[in-house]
Parts: sequence; structure tokens; C-alpha cells
Amino acid sequence: MRTSNPALNDKVFDLERSATGDVMTINGTVNRTGILLCLLMFTAVFSWDRAYSAVNPGELYPWLIGSAIAGFVVAIITVFKKTAAPITAPIYAAIEGVLLGILSAFYEMQFPGLVFQAILLTFGTLFALLMAYRSGIIKATENFKLGVFAATGGIGLIYLATFILSFFGISIPYIHGSGTIGILFSLFVVVIAALNLVLDFDFIESGAERRAPKYMEWYAAFGLLVTLIWLYIEMLRLLSKLRSR
Repeated sequence: MRTSNPALNDKVFDLERSATGDVMTINGTVNRTGILLCLLMFTAVFSWDRAYSAVNPGELYPWLIGSAIAGFVVAIITVFKKTAAPITAPIYAAIEGVLLGILSAFYEMQFPGLVFQAILLTFGTLFALLMAYRSGIIKATENFKLGVFAATGGIGLIYLATFILSFFGISIPYIHGSGTIGILFSLFVVVIAALNLVLDFDFIESGAERRAPKYMEWYAAFGLLVTLIWLYIEMLRLLSKLRSR
């Protein structure tokens, strides 16, 4: 099983197995995902209010950068120490809520109504793909996984190059603008982020079938949350480009 989500890959269940005792279930993973989303939304509302009540929104940039770094560190810990997922996954969700709350507020200040649209599109995409996966309309075949994996890797390299070049005052032309090429690029990224959800569904189903240990429910929920956060941010970017035209 291959998935382009760095938190969920085909080697996990070769190492994490449980023949006895409590095991991972799909319902358990759904419940854990719900808990993480609630934590994320709680801290997001808090940071959103802070952003709107701030006299100078720029003073929140340290919070934005700090939460991004802290979330990355906690995510790395979770990936390399999966048994800690019951603790680190909720911490990650709370930290990312701070990040998304501030980021969403900044977008909303510039484009009123944009955040609500992004939230609807994100969860609409989640439920639509879940129904398509459960009904067999979309199947996580090996070729499908390979294609999504390659596309996700390519996007990651572009974003990495953008980050590195920014230190030298260089930006990759067109793709980050609101022109036709920029919008098409964002639309492509949104599609790939959405297709990663299918691979996450497949990972969760496989974990339940292989009787993974109970703590893997938290780990799988964490991996699904990573994809949802990515999809939501890309929705914000796409919608902001469309509104900028």
C-alpha cells in the first residue's frame, strides 16, 4: 500500500501490528478524527478572535510563524514515534488550530466570505470522496497511488524551491499569481490534495483489516488531519486568486 501522505505510508503496518488486545477500528479512527477536528476548531476560533481584536494584525505574525514551526516539530515526533500519537496528535491539532485561525483571519480581512467558502468546499470534498470511495467509484489501485504519490512529490519540490528561493528574493513566476497559470496550478494542487484523501481512507481501512494496535487510530486520524489542513489551505489560495481577478 502506497500513500503520498508522509504520515501514512505502506511501511507502517509492517512495523505496527497487534495480534491480541485492543486493535484499530474504522469507527475508532472516525471518533479520534472528530476529537482532533474539535480541538483544531476550538483553538482556531480563539486565534481568529485574537486576530480580529488586534490593533495591529502584524503583531500576530510571531504567533503564525511559531505555531507553524511548533506544528511541524510535533508532526515529526508523531511520525517517528507512533506510540505517542494519543498525546502528540491532539497537541498537533491544537497548534494547527492557532495557525489556521490566524491565517484564515488574514484571508477573511482581505476577502470577506472567503473562509466560509473554503470550509464548505473542504468538507464537501471530504464527504464526496468518502462516498465515492465507499461505493467503489474511486478505487485506490496501485497505479492510482503511484500517480498521486508522484504528483504530490512534485508539488512538494516546487514549494520547497519557492521557500529556498525566497531567501534570495527570487520567486517562481506565474504559478503563485492570480493569472490563468496561477489559478490552474492552484486547481491542480487542490485536486491532488483531495485525491490524497482517498489514499488516507485506504490506509485506515487497511489498518483495521491488519489489526493494527489501538494507538494507530490516533495516528491514522493525525494523518487524515494533515491532508485536510493541506486541502483547506490550498482552497484558501485558489479562492483568493479567483477573487483577486
